[in-house]
Amino acid sequence: EFRTTTSAAEIALHLRERILAGEFAPGARMHQVQLSEMLGISRTPIREALSQLTNQGLLIHEPNRGYSVRAFSEVEIRAAFEVRARLESLACGLCARNGLDTSILARLKACLAEGDSILAKGALDPADLAPYRAMNVEFHETLIQQAGNPFLGDFIRQCHNVPLASDRVFVWQDYGIIARSHDDHHRILHAIETRDPERAEALMREHVVFASFVLLRMLDARRSHSPHPPEETPLRPRRIS
Repeated sequence: EFRTTTSAAEIALHLRERILAGEFAPGARMHQVQLSEMLGISRTPIREALSQLTNQGLLIHEPNRGYSVRAFSEVEIRAAFEVRARLESLACGLCARNGLDTSILARLKACLAEGDSILAKGALDPADLAPYRAMNVEFHETLIQQAGNPFLGDFIRQCHNVPLASDRVFVWQDYGIIARSHDDHHRILHAIETRDPERAEALMREHVVFASFVLLRMLDARRSHSPHPPEETPLRPRRIS
């Protein structure tokens, strides 16, 4: 819930998360009046937030047309995944080499336990997408933060600014794929806890590469069913599921 004192940076962060989660489609017009009504705040901080998101590369601004969610090509998505795989594997290697405090290990194990609980149903429940996504983001972000390299977070965040290459997006359709991905989490953390940096790096690299394979395969399937997508999408939140 936003307050009248909510800053433009807070609004930008909120909108960034929703864009990365796939709630606003590529090409969606980000009308300031509609966003003001949607969020219940004035247009001034929204205008500043949209400018910030444009500087981050998530939006584009056209004179007399306003702001819209940037669409990325398949080549750009592949490139972002490639860089993300390398950088996140480096983060895991650093975590394994340097070791993690028991409190951090406990936080990561709590993430794994939450994922285990969600997947214990043996099927994917649409209501579980949001909590699973939050768990996944916390797991990945914690490893990045604990790597001890201040540049890694900035560069990985830039990769995440390509929405379909971010860790916020899931193809929430195939239980086996999600279960495999979460099993990766277990093996990654085991490698870090046992101070095996080479294995931790290899596991995280494969984890991200597999995610890219699944997302790009989904894009291919959607493209084959919709050869002529609309040029512009109205401002309407949606979820990739």
